[in-house]
Amino acid sequence: MAETMTRAQRLDRLPFTRKHTKLLVGSGVGWALDAMDVGLISFVMAALGAQWGLAPDMLGYIAMIGFVGMAVGASLGGWFADRIGRRNVFALTLVVYGIATGASALVPGPEGIGIMAAVAILATLRFFVGLGLGAELPVASTLVSEYAPKAIRGRVIVGLEAFWAVGWIMAALLGYFLIPVSEDGWRWALGVGIVPTLYALYVRFGLPESVRYLEKQGRVEEAEAAVRSYEEAAGVQAVPSPDQGASANTGTESIWSPQYRVRTAALWIVWFCINLSYYGAFIWIPSILVGRGFPLVRSFGFTLVITLAQLPGYAVAAWLIEVWGRRITLSVFLLGSAISAGLFGFAPTETLIIVFGCMLSFFNLGAWGALYAVGPELYPTGVRGTGTGAAAGFGRIASIITTSPWFVPVLLAAGGVALPFSVFGVAFLVAAGAALLLPEQRATALAA
Repeated sequence: MAETMTRAQRLDRLPFTRKHTKLLVGSGVGWALDAMDVGLISFVMAALGAQWGLAPDMLGYIAMIGFVGMAVGASLGGWFADRIGRRNVFALTLVVYGIATGASALVPGPEGIGIMAAVAILATLRFFVGLGLGAELPVASTLVSEYAPKAIRGRVIVGLEAFWAVGWIMAALLGYFLIPVSEDGWRWALGVGIVPTLYALYVRFGLPESVRYLEKQGRVEEAEAAVRSYEEAAGVQAVPSPDQGASANTGTESIWSPQYRVRTAALWIVWFCINLSYYGAFIWIPSILVGRGFPLVRSFGFTLVITLAQLPGYAVAAWLIEVWGRRITLSVFLLGSAISAGLFGFAPTETLIIVFGCMLSFFNLGAWGALYAVGPELYPTGVRGTGTGAAAGFGRIASIITTSPWFVPVLLAAGGVALPFSVFGVAFLVAAGAALLLPEQRATALAA
């Protein structure tokens, strides 16, 4: 009798092929465009603060409303991905935030409509930008996780998350070379954001739908064709698979059921703390440096150098996550982030600002890579998108807090740069402890 394997098992046994590379890069480009948009707003804020004469509290509103959109988008995006497909939601999110970002470049200046109206229009568009951004990230990581071979799944997802650094570097380059050139420099930078709308067409027709999702929907022939295309790319012979239609799983699991509630709570804590500290630091660093007396171009240059340290952070995390495992790697990188945040807050010289900023960038982004690898592994197919999206949505609440005019600006006024970065350090420590409560999923198959 011929050996039978589920389609998920057939995917797990494969080596990494050109098909996997196409999926990783195709999803990663969308991820990089996402990061570019998030990163750009920090440079746009610094430019608008100088050009429009906006106070830190007004800049905080602009940043905060984007994260309100991200919180809503992350929660809805994961839920919809479990119901209408990973690929469809991925493409839709690119369209939403691409159009909204492009429209942001056309916002009238305060000289024509008044400062409050200009800020209100920009903030409204930032909400829709956030809506698309927030939904895209957990959906993309879920899709790639469901195709990656289990032996290297964590490494593949850290590789996907590394595209975030590419996008943030693109934002830093635009901020450094384009925004300071003219008064309309920030508009040209935001105008680049229309690119995701065009890229969405490729996502919709060029990337595969999740095999596990197709099986849940009873679309067995499509699922079989997708698996066979990956087997052919690897030169591996297909084996029979039992029919796995919609009846294979009812999709009625809850991420708060007894078997998942501890991991869900721990994941939410990590997401909350890492969002609080990451966005609190990196959204405000250009403005903080300007506030310390550095010229706009010089502060953008510092930020660009600090951003480059994200790439080796991802590379080291990608290696360690299959050596140490997910839980320890995530916890260690969060601990390194805590130490780096404290050192950056007390850095007395330009050289140490750059050194400690690079350390923070290295450890923090390595932790992000490990976190995105962990999330999809914690839940079965029927609630995988919901689980990852809900955690991301809860984390965005921290992003709203940390980018609001009542948080970092207040802490800066009360205790200088040292106070907010000390708070960030404590949050990283809490996240490191919560990470130890997550189950270790290295080299295990994704739950059906």
